[in-house]
Amino acid sequence: MKIVIAPDSFKESLAADQVAKAIQAGFMKFFPEAEYHLLPIADGGEGTVQALSSATGGKMETITVTGPLHEPVKAKIAFSNDGKKAFIEMAEACGLHLVPLNRRNPLQTTSYGVGELILHAINRGAVELIIGVGGSGTNDGGMGMASALGYQFFDKNREIVYGNGQDLFQTCSMSDINRDKRLDDVKITIAADVDNPLTGQNGATYVYGPQKGLPETMLFEVDQAMGEFYHMACGHLGKDVTNLPGSGAGGGMGAGLILFANATIKKGIDLMLEQLRVKEICQDADIVIVGEGKIDGQTLYGKAPMGVASCAPPQAKVIAICGSVGIGSEALYEYGFDAIFPTIPGLLPIEQIMDGAYTNIETTSRNIAALLQKGGNRVW
Repeated sequence: MKIVIAPDSFKESLAADQVAKAIQAGFMKFFPEAEYHLLPIADGGEGTVQALSSATGGKMETITVTGPLHEPVKAKIAFSNDGKKAFIEMAEACGLHLVPLNRRNPLQTTSYGVGELILHAINRGAVELIIGVGGSGTNDGGMGMASALGYQFFDKNREIVYGNGQDLFQTCSMSDINRDKRLDDVKITIAADVDNPLTGQNGATYVYGPQKGLPETMLFEVDQAMGEFYHMACGHLGKDVTNLPGSGAGGGMGAGLILFANATIKKGIDLMLEQLRVKEICQDADIVIVGEGKIDGQTLYGKAPMGVASCAPPQAKVIAICGSVGIGSEALYEYGFDAIFPTIPGLLPIEQIMDGAYTNIETTSRNIAALLQKGGNRVW
């Protein structure tokens, strides 16, 4: 029996490689002789750098950049063996996990550190950059990142603003005279974990603002400020990016990289599936196991579990293991999923749930394996 285990991370609790190991540990209790293939996946969010680096035999290093709260943070960046390609993960510099629960407010966070990672890659000689833009704690439209690259933004008094989410309300004009010209010689590809547009009911602010700490009562005005900022910036640079799929990824970082760094955008999961040869590995699998922290209706839109499930052959069972199941998850059964299992064991404090992630995943996996074993060959 061949079992492919290809989960994404469980946000803020367990990295993708640990999730894969926990699932394998549970299945090993009942299927010790199975052929296992562990493929930790990312879709542009946390784990993208690690997964791409591992897939290409790259080298990882850690540098200090400006964090989401303007405090120094350690961020990982990876380079290919020849140093010509760099892998950057937005979440390393301004991820939601870097913002304590009691300080989550995207009006006060910045993506400045992402720009610093880009400059570090260019300084090291990289001519191609792949940037994952998921898992952010920001909603600044990439203004902070652009500021690090040399763009200047001004309020009505011609005072410089540097790119907090709040600065979307203040910015009236901009200058690109100090933009780092080396950007013209670098190919940048965005690995986007979602395909949301920049603004509107399905845009960055409305869909992801609340989980970053933005009150529901402020969604309309922040979305409007985002739109007005891009109306100004796109007019200045002569390029409209606001309606492109994925422009809303990373709190508007998708739009920011396209506009300010001339990047192209690609679904992060498509890029990952290609790099990891997932379809090739899954072609003769009996069971394909996917997973992420929460599975709901949004999983359909460019998320890792959906991408991996699309690689499963018709004869394989596709099982999803997640922290929790949300509204709209039932739609996944029409797209090749056979079963979805949450791992949270009960009503517990969030800290206890996060700390117990590995054990909960292993226990759930063991229970699933027991059910499959009982079914014998009828399962396949």
